[in-house]
Amino acid sequence: MSQTRKKTSSEGETKPQTSTVNKFLRGSNAESRKEDNDLKTSDSQPSDWIQKTATSETAKPLSSEMEWRSSMEKNEHFLQKLGKKAVNKCLDLNNCGLTTADMKEMVALLPFLPDLEELDISWNGFVGGTLLSITQQMHLVSKLKILRLGSCRLTTDDVQALGEAFEMIPELEELNLSWNSKVGGNLPLILQKFQKGSKIQMIELVDCSLTSEDGTFLGQLLPMLQSLEVLDLSINRDIVGSLNSIAQGLKSTSNLKVLKLHSCGLSQKSVKILAQVIPLLSNLQELDLSANKKMGSSSENLLSRLRFLPALKSLVINNCAFESETFTALAEASVHLSALEVFNLSWNKCVGGNLKLLLETLKLSMSLQVLRLSSCSLVTEDVALLASVIQTGHLAKLQKLDLSYNDSICDAGWTMFCQNVRFLKELIELDISLRPSNFRDCGQWFRHLLYAVTKLPQITEIGMKRWILPASQEEELECFDQDKKRSIHFDHGGFQ
Repeated sequence: MSQTRKKTSSEGETKPQTSTVNKFLRGSNAESRKEDNDLKTSDSQPSDWIQKTATSETAKPLSSEMEWRSSMEKNEHFLQKLGKKAVNKCLDLNNCGLTTADMKEMVALLPFLPDLEELDISWNGFVGGTLLSITQQMHLVSKLKILRLGSCRLTTDDVQALGEAFEMIPELEELNLSWNSKVGGNLPLILQKFQKGSKIQMIELVDCSLTSEDGTFLGQLLPMLQSLEVLDLSINRDIVGSLNSIAQGLKSTSNLKVLKLHSCGLSQKSVKILAQVIPLLSNLQELDLSANKKMGSSSENLLSRLRFLPALKSLVINNCAFESETFTALAEASVHLSALEVFNLSWNKCVGGNLKLLLETLKLSMSLQVLRLSSCSLVTEDVALLASVIQTGHLAKLQKLDLSYNDSICDAGWTMFCQNVRFLKELIELDISLRPSNFRDCGQWFRHLLYAVTKLPQITEIGMKRWILPASQEEELECFDQDKKRSIHFDHGGFQ
């Protein structure tokens, strides 16, 4: 909310109302008292909306003004009861356990927030069946830019009412309807008002039971959404039959920065269709194709064309059942991804014994912050290679490293790794946990790990699940805990 300072001849008359509204907006007694003090010491400098609201109220008769004050107090009590507050232009009631009665109170709150830009009522099951009462008031919050309704148990009537309401909020930029199964089969009803010139930048439809028909409609709509930057269709396996239509639509979304198709059941045919589209998305920064196991034997063309995405910062392709040919194609393309910050290859067994294919990528990745290689069947030679890359000063920006569930690495391999992990000065999280079915004693490498931690100023979390510490190492860890000045959590398998 704008903080432009204003002074008028009627300032003295509007102070009481200004104080009330400010108190309402902050939503907590302590902050309200601070606000009252600030008003006294700063000659009253309310925001534009507060002053405008207060000024418009001065002409009201006393009884009307008292009613207005009463409503404001009720709304303040409502927010305090939920442990929430309306600050500036955001009303966040996410995961508040809203009841039907709460929903009525929230609707009564909307007239007092004409400048509201963000409304989040996600993860409140009782929203389902009541959305019409909200959408009928959408004209009161016509400046709304962000609307989040994830996991609200929306009904068919809810989603139809929502579709009609979008005409009243033309400034909408972000929409999240994830985890609402009734969205599936009704997407045209919901997005029917999105026409050419729409300002929508983000659409999230995770696990919405989207149908093939929904996918076809979305493909036809995409060319009209020229401002679209984020599209998340994850966990909608039935859209695979309409991926051709979606792909054709994606060709026109030149501003797209994030595309997520996690667990969408991509077939060999749909992967080939994506390979034709990927090179056209030159502004793409995040790509998530994880948990699509049919990619493993048919995605060489798609992966080789990742080289045409110079702005790519996040590549999430874990659990795709890659085979050696597809991993080789990925390795060759990844050398060209100089902006990469997040690289997730977990649960692809073919990486084990072949990490050397990524050697040049690891050496050239100046921006890499997150590297996940969990359950990749890594062997001792792979960890030795990684240690060598770290020792020579590469991966200096790495903050999170996941090597968990790689039980075939011998103690010698962990020793080499722990001797060199100290060079990762920006490392925050390290995970070397074992599989749930496996327990092993820590080797002498644990001492090297403790020493390395003293050289890592940012480290806070070390995952060592199912590694058991012998008595001697237990004493070392206890001494370390007593001497260290930072809080570092060692999540290990216990003491022997």
